[in-house]
Amino acid sequence: MRQPYQDELLEQHLRAVLGDLPAEVLDPLRRELSWVELAGGETLMTQGEPGDCLFLSISGRLRAYVRDDEGQERAVREMARGEVIGEMALFTDEPRSATVVAIRDSVLVRLSKAAFERLLGASAQASIALTRRVIQRLQKPQSAADFARPVTLALLPITPGIDVPALAQALAGQLRRLPGASRVCVVDAAGVEAALQASADSELDAERRIALYLDRIEATHEFVLLVGDEQPTPWTRRCCRRSDEMLLLADADQPAVLHATETEVLMPRPGRSEAAEILVLLHPAGRRCPQGTRAWLDRRPLTDHVHIRPALERDLARLARLQSRNAIGLVLAGGGARGLSHLGLLQALHAQGIEIDCVGGTSIGAVMAALIASDQPPETVIPIARKAFIRNPTGDFNPVPLLSLIRGRRLKRVIDTATRELFGTLPDIEDLWKTCYCVASNYSQAHEAVLRRGSLSWALTASTAIPGALPPVLHAGELLCDGGTFNNFPVDVMRAQRGVGRVIGADLSYRKLRRIELDEVPSSWALLLDRLRPRRYRRYKLPSLVAYLMNVSVLYSASRQRHARALADLYFNPHLPRVGMLQWRRFDHIVQQGRTHGQEVLAALSPQALGLYRDVRAPAEG
Repeated sequence: MRQPYQDELLEQHLRAVLGDLPAEVLDPLRRELSWVELAGGETLMTQGEPGDCLFLSISGRLRAYVRDDEGQERAVREMARGEVIGEMALFTDEPRSATVVAIRDSVLVRLSKAAFERLLGASAQASIALTRRVIQRLQKPQSAADFARPVTLALLPITPGIDVPALAQALAGQLRRLPGASRVCVVDAAGVEAALQASADSELDAERRIALYLDRIEATHEFVLLVGDEQPTPWTRRCCRRSDEMLLLADADQPAVLHATETEVLMPRPGRSEAAEILVLLHPAGRRCPQGTRAWLDRRPLTDHVHIRPALERDLARLARLQSRNAIGLVLAGGGARGLSHLGLLQALHAQGIEIDCVGGTSIGAVMAALIASDQPPETVIPIARKAFIRNPTGDFNPVPLLSLIRGRRLKRVIDTATRELFGTLPDIEDLWKTCYCVASNYSQAHEAVLRRGSLSWALTASTAIPGALPPVLHAGELLCDGGTFNNFPVDVMRAQRGVGRVIGADLSYRKLRRIELDEVPSSWALLLDRLRPRRYRRYKLPSLVAYLMNVSVLYSASRQRHARALADLYFNPHLPRVGMLQWRRFDHIVQQGRTHGQEVLAALSPQALGLYRDVRAPAEG
């Protein structure tokens, strides 16, 4: 039995899709529609089959998969409420271009091809509105991962003793602070039971009444937080079936064992019922650095994980930004000692109150990213970095350079010392407070390697291993080296990061063309004698061997720089022409240059543009 609120909701979606059409146009369309309900894991349409109808999603979440010529299938899009699905086939008569599956319980309406053609013939307004919809779809740029923002989030405790209602209320408060998210509802089993006792839908069975009640809530709120029970009760099962994403809440100090909700509800789910599972590890406020995250991740299939100190507002604000797709990602390029300027940029961002939620980088950018992921203020991070890097980490030249000019032991010691002083331990990448990744190059397989798990020290050493200058790192029988070979400014990786809505990029490329007025390269003896002269009297303006090797290693990445820059919402590129890649002793000068450049770029932004980053910042503590 269709309820009155369903007609209201349907009209709301139709007007959102087709515009403000008069009732004489909408009424015939409504009469042609039929209701479709899918359980999580059920298929709505299959790639290659005839396209004989379109669908409008009323509630729930669906995912589109495309199978390539080699039979490999990949997810390309997720659709939430209010989205039209399959309309192209009605105009083109082409077979379905993708397989669409419900990843949670979903409700849609269906318009058949015959009904569609009747409407086109009977109403010019409907024809124009539907045609406009198709044109807008064709004009919309397609991204590699076009995933709609989740609406319904299930909060499921997987260790005992978690105050889930209090955490849900705190998260709801942070979500309401975000632009366009004022309507947030927290729902638990007791609240649903009380509401149903007061409802007039007594002629419906209990299951149907609950479903309709939750549909009504979902339709009128930007976010719905479903508070699961401590055990896999019928209510917990319903929360799992109806959620776009599930937050698995765990006390990080308890054993990393599977909970009954995971073994009895989540793991037996039907194939392709793939609502994202996010592990939220809860820590005390005074903890310096999480540890042992690997044990939690190895035991369960997860989409992502987040470390939270519930007593700190800024951590809850970060979780809210991630779940609402408002998180800010910072990408740091490689460039030797010039990468110390990233610390100055951090100071400029911090002074403006801009919170960084995710961070990633290549080579020295990866090292700086790890320092920022410690969630410590610049006044703590910078002195530790100065103490480590001012000692010339690349000064241990190899007397027998069979594999590299620099031994690399001093650099690894610098990385380990700075890491241990900042974190109090040598953590894994997955232990960092903020989501972090390092980019390396897999020499053995000739491809880019994005490192998100494993020893942080190992990952940073691999990402900084410039070919020829520093020795490569072994991993599972393969050689890893500096990520700058493939992707020195990995903005594209951040763009694909779950939860990131805006990307700040700090590039270090500076390629001013300088002609060399020589007919041929001088001999080694001539170059050696020339290097013995004072700099201003030298005749040959040629790079040193180390600088030459470093720059050659990133030539391919440099060719991708324009595309990477276009992917950044806010772009920084400090002018450091007189800073060499190995001039670590100029630490304070380089940091100052980065800070000055950051301040100049931020000062040039309009208040509205700067507000895009300030509006999603965490509130001040206390």
